[in-house]
Amino acid sequence: MSKRSNSFLSNAERDAVIQLRHAMHREPELSNAEWKTQERILRMLQEFGINGAKVFHNTGLYVDIEGTASGSKRSIAVRGDIDALPIQEAREDLSYRSQIDGVMHACGHDLHGSIALGTALAFHRLRNNFGGKVRVFFQPAEEAEPMGGRAVQEGRLLDGFDQAVGFHVAPEIPAGTFGAREGAVTKSADQFTLTITGKMAHGASPHKGVDAIAIAAAFVNELQKVVSREMPVNDGAVVTVGTIHGGKASNIICPSVVMEGTIRTRSPERRALLSQRVREVADGMAAVHRGHAECVIRTGEPPVINDTEMVKRFQQLVQETAGRDAFTDNKKESNGSDDFGFYAACVPSIYFWFGSRAPGNDAHVHTPTFGASDDLIIPTTELTVRYILDLLNS
Repeated sequence: MSKRSNSFLSNAERDAVIQLRHAMHREPELSNAEWKTQERILRMLQEFGINGAKVFHNTGLYVDIEGTASGSKRSIAVRGDIDALPIQEAREDLSYRSQIDGVMHACGHDLHGSIALGTALAFHRLRNNFGGKVRVFFQPAEEAEPMGGRAVQEGRLLDGFDQAVGFHVAPEIPAGTFGAREGAVTKSADQFTLTITGKMAHGASPHKGVDAIAIAAAFVNELQKVVSREMPVNDGAVVTVGTIHGGKASNIICPSVVMEGTIRTRSPERRALLSQRVREVADGMAAVHRGHAECVIRTGEPPVINDTEMVKRFQQLVQETAGRDAFTDNKKESNGSDDFGFYAACVPSIYFWFGSRAPGNDAHVHTPTFGASDDLIIPTTELTVRYILDLLNS
């Protein structure tokens, strides 16, 4: 895959990286429950002489590698997320398939955590060859609240850092290729809970009550116009009502309905406006129909915004080391979200993709048949180390 021979990882380090990937995949742990994974990573760091790792967000770790060389004293952070998903794996062909019923690494975080380990091991051994500092995050809870990325931001764990690097496996692009694009590459993800309150009455006398179901129906209908008539198309805005609960009998005017939904956009500027309009539509529909609305919005992860200069440097490095065809910016924009957005909100950042599509490994993430080859891990780790060295020396 690489024009140059790999030079940053020793054989023992490569073996450890693959060993971690297999162990994480066999024993996946859900968000905020990554206790065994945390213990395993800590033990492997210590086996290679890396001490002083700090715990954050209960089940996460981060470790600082201080360079001893003279010159630039920049500080770069790199994140590998470590949590799994509540999905039953359907990959009987894997010797390291999940042994935990109903849980699997369906989003590649076993690869991400292993790449982060390899990055830490390489920089520890090479610490006499660079100045500055590399902080490696083994971040829990990317998939569910309370999110590990938010803990990084709220704990000010990137204070004093110059840049941050994140990555994600991408079955949409071929194995052996890498991608990045400047600007927003994921969407923000906020959630709302809307409680509509009316007045109970007998179904035969609806005029004596206030129908919460009628208010809810009007809200869902009017909500569609917020995106279709008020948001620019390139924002990629989405407002979805995902659950609706109300009513207990067919002959009773329903007094209360509770709905839950999601609000997403690539635009940081219009993120707050979308939430405001959801509230206004809810209040308006309730007022028109003589009811009451209470809307609670829980702010999730911001969009991941890639720094333009970091993307240019990454593209140049990929093409120099792996060939011109190894870089792509044609990956479709993600409609999903990632809490690396909290990192990008703190410091200039890049979130790059490494391709995994190959025969037998062409299923999408978050599916029971998702998989990615071990062969991706070492080249991606080598590229990550080389790129961070470039950032340190810039």
